[in-house]
Amino acid sequence: MELKRVVVTGLGALTPIGNTKDEYWDGLVNGKSGAAPITYFDTEKFKTKFACELKNFNATDFLDRKEARKMDRFAQYAMVASDEAILDAKLNLDEINKLRVGVIWGAGIGGLETFQNEVLNFAQGDGTPRFNPFFIPKMIADIAPGNISIKHGFMGPNYTTVSACASSANSMIDALNYIRLGHCDVIVTGGSEAAVTIAGMGGFNAMHALSTRNESPETASRPFDATRDGFVLGEGAGAIILEDYEHAKARGAKIYAEVVGGGMSSDAHHMTAPHPEGIGVMAVMRNCLENAGISPSEVDHINTHGTSTPLGDVAELKAISEVFGEHAKNISINSTKSMTGHLLGAAGAIESIASILAIEHGIIPPTINHSAVDENIDPSLNLILNKAQKREVKVAMSNTFGFGGHNACVLFKKLD
Repeated sequence: MELKRVVVTGLGALTPIGNTKDEYWDGLVNGKSGAAPITYFDTEKFKTKFACELKNFNATDFLDRKEARKMDRFAQYAMVASDEAILDAKLNLDEINKLRVGVIWGAGIGGLETFQNEVLNFAQGDGTPRFNPFFIPKMIADIAPGNISIKHGFMGPNYTTVSACASSANSMIDALNYIRLGHCDVIVTGGSEAAVTIAGMGGFNAMHALSTRNESPETASRPFDATRDGFVLGEGAGAIILEDYEHAKARGAKIYAEVVGGGMSSDAHHMTAPHPEGIGVMAVMRNCLENAGISPSEVDHINTHGTSTPLGDVAELKAISEVFGEHAKNISINSTKSMTGHLLGAAGAIESIASILAIEHGIIPPTINHSAVDENIDPSLNLILNKAQKREVKVAMSNTFGFGGHNACVLFKKLD
């Protein structure tokens, strides 16, 4: 069976450094930090008092007030980003066959704020279980793609992938395969997350996973820097329209890039820590290259998982050196989490959008906040630090890894 080619025809982004894909890209290229003191709740008793929140976002600017109240923030974000991507793709919703349009979405946690608030309200009550009738529909992770399909009438495959921070990368790989195999013409894919909450911040602080650089939030996310002390929590959504190449060509769609492959693997090592030698990361990149039919020497750019944690950054860069050998020093390597923070289940989506736009514009966004060299990192690697780099990008790789040892990798290529 001959596999169909799959292309990207629409993008939507709702991020801490921009509420549209164009604002997001402008923020990336200019090294904008999205980190600032938390405004959602009182952080007096919290170890970490900052995060990468959305700025100037009001759900009712985009959604009907009544409908917005029925959604957790993570689902609101999904609706807004997917609407932008659908509009960007110029899909004629009256003409396409909606039986062959799916929605496959990623969310690592889902409606955490809804769960938190309902339980707190119950605990403060008289013991009578008075819960909001929308409690469960607002909380469940699969409600985001459900709402997208209901709004637009998309009747193809519809579900959520959950693999912690690899969730939206996994959703894209599933979407790629559905179209490759001829089951769908178009899939809305990506991911969203809204974990900047009392429970989210408290939980990650208890794990000692977050930076505590409260005196300088904007410089706290510093992947590859010797003084990094943990990741910065972010929120938002990224949406990508994947489409059968022939279907896209027939309707005259703009094509950003081709999705040529996806790979997955497991560290099979530890609940939260990566394997120190990056064995699972090596496997996922090799799997992705093999799946795409791309040789290591063809890769120009890697947007790393690069969370700004002491162990993770070193393990990933070791794995890149091992997989790509001498060619590794020719690859432009960055981490856009230095600007957006870590969007958990939405990370793979917004970082894939950054990779796709790097191909389109011929610019590699920088890894900001780098000032101290880490002796454990190979100095020959071409880390794009503090300033964007102009270069032609024909093939870009996006890496995403999650708690539980879940690894996912996606490859994008400039259309021939």
